[in-house]
Amino acid sequence: MKWFCRFLALVFLAACGSLTPKPQKQFQSESELNGVLAVLKRDFHARGSAKLDRLEPDAVQTACNLNGNAPPEDLAKKLEAAQLAAIPFPAGSLMGDWKRGERLAESGRGLQWNDRPKDAGGGCYNCHQLAAKEASYGTIGPSLLGFGRQRGHAPETQKYAYGRIYNSKAYNLCSQMPRLGHSGTLGEQQIKDLVAYLLDPESPVNQ
Repeated sequence: MKWFCRFLALVFLAACGSLTPKPQKQFQSESELNGVLAVLKRDFHARGSAKLDRLEPDAVQTACNLNGNAPPEDLAKKLEAAQLAAIPFPAGSLMGDWKRGERLAESGRGLQWNDRPKDAGGGCYNCHQLAAKEASYGTIGPSLLGFGRQRGHAPETQKYAYGRIYNSKAYNLCSQMPRLGHSGTLGEQQIKDLVAYLLDPESPVNQ
């Protein structure tokens, strides 16, 4: 009798597993995507710093939208390489002031119609854990607690952190992380300050 009950349980689990929906593409075709964009352009209007150019997807966004965030590997690698090549890495040290970086990481301000372009923050805690002293943080992205303590702050680590902040899609094409430098949301010095917040041994991130 026990074996029969176990058999029924396995059949039930298998049936439930077959009911799990398969991931769907965000858009079934380019024409469907264009139709949605047409509606957005019809109904949204430029106001303040919120311009209509935000509605124009580039090749990266189109590839991710049309492939359920999983485009063919060869296409993803090609687009990632192009995104990486377009990052203007500054010469010299890429670490700024971690204290300024801390303020940027804690600020979620920016990109609203009534925000000035230079007022934008990094909004890092919306998605990541960074400093242990911060009780509230998002979990969409990985925890960055101890980021510099684990990796050090050698030039290649600085370059990786800078590039990830500038344009995360150069490393993971369909990353949900905003392209903070590529979009002009943050400037060079601001990104350097965030790199320091991640890597400086004195930063709360590494305590």
